[in-house]
Parts: sequence; C-alpha cells; structure tokens
Amino acid sequence: MRKVFYISDGTAITAEVFGHAVLSQFPVEFDALTIPFVETQKKATEVKQQINDCFITTGERPIVFHSIVKPEIRDIIYSSEGLDYDFLNTFVAPLEQQLGMCAVPALHRTHGKANESYETRIEAINYAMDNDDGQTMKHMDEADLILLGVSRCGKTPSSLYLSMQFGIKAANYPFTEDDMDNLTLHAALKRNKSKLFGLTINPDRLHEIRQSRMRDSRYSSLRQCRMEVKEVEMMYRKERIPFVDTTNHSVEEIATKILEVTGLKRHMF
Repeated sequence: MRKVFYISDGTAITAEVFGHAVLSQFPVEFDALTIPFVETQKKATEVKQQINDCFITTGERPIVFHSIVKPEIRDIIYSSEGLDYDFLNTFVAPLEQQLGMCAVPALHRTHGKANESYETRIEAINYAMDNDDGQTMKHMDEADLILLGVSRCGKTPSSLYLSMQFGIKAANYPFTEDDMDNLTLHAALKRNKSKLFGLTINPDRLHEIRQSRMRDSRYSSLRQCRMEVKEVEMMYRKERIPFVDTTNHSVEEIATKILEVTGLKRHMF
C-alpha cells in the first residue's frame, strides 16, 4: 500500500482535503499519515527522516502533499525522497503574476483562531447544538436555516456540518409519531417559513437506521417509517417547503444541495 504524507505548518486540513480529492480519483487504497504544525526546521528535519525511512523500507517514494508557508521549512521537505505536491505554491506564483502583487504568507490564516471568521464558526456551532431536535423554540428567529424531518433522517449531522464548515446558524426540528395525526407547523416555524428546509429519506433505509437504534419497536417498524415519510413529504409539498432526499447522499452533499437551493451564503471558507 503506497504511503502518503499530509504535511503542514498549520492544521494540515488544507493538505488533507486537496490530497484526498486527488487520490480519490484512483481506485486503490493509500496508507496516509497526517503531520500538522511543522513549524520549525528541527521538526521539518524529523519529518524528512520519516519520509526517507519510509522510502528505504518500502522501496517506493512516498507521496507528499503539503501546504507550508515558510520557505526554509518547505525546502527541507523538498529535499526528502518523497514525491512532493505543494498546493500553496502551485497556485500562488501564477496568481501573483495575474494579480500584479506579491502574496503575503501568514501561518494559520486559513484554519487558525486569527481567521476573522473563527468567532462566526464558534457561534454557529453553539447555536446548532443549543437548537438541536427542537430543544427550544425561543431562538428560531436567530437561525439562518431550520431543517425539518422525521427522526433519524440526517437533521443533526447536517446542522452541525453547516455550522462547522460554513458558519451557518442551523436549527433543526423533528416531526415525531405524535405529530402525524395532525401534522402542522409550529408557530415559530410558520413565522420563519422562509428559513425552512426539509429532509426526507427512503422508508426502507429509515427502517434500517431505526432498527439499529430501537430494534423491533413501533418506532422502527417499516409501516411506521413509510407512514411518517409519506405524511411529512405531503406537508412539504402543501407548505411549499423545499426538501432533499438524504438516502444516497453524504452530509457534505446534503449541505451543498441546501446551499444551492436556498441561496444561503457561507460565512467562512
């Protein structure tokens, strides 16, 4: 299995994301190692030795994805036996020419606390946790987005992902078995109807998920799942609430679809 290093003088999130996107195009598995905060020449030399040791052991040059700001640190990694892919400088130099200005590199600018959107992210995450599963309806007016859906259709992970990745204040509200006899929107939801977005799911898949949580219960029965999904989708259509089927989509795809349909702007990158 080919060894891959993700290296950065920051969190290494950028190197991981870019590297994973590239390697996902190849139908093989890779043995990945992430090394963040390579901020000194001593640490860079230690990492270089790791790369070289890997080459000696396997006989194959490790793939090295890195996003290192300081040139003196970057040069040490360049001098290793790895196959280097430097994301930052691949794009920075051409952009400097096009923009007619020099880049001003700074550590932790993308994923650090100094990033001006950091407080937005923390506030959004706290909001998502405090307003999960309709725990309170007092703060719905503060939401950027309110996700609706039956239990276990993906509301909570989608809300948290939107808050963590995009700084969006996302609340979510569940429709339960007790709601099904008279399915209507709570007053706080009606007041914020423009913020509502529905999630739905294939009843068979919902049955599988609920079975792992409460096996052989009324809650997890296929009949109950079918009824709840049907009723909620009818309400979405009646109230003209946009919705997306989460059955075959990752949380990343769900979040992106929500942003596309609603036109919400991300507050951070």
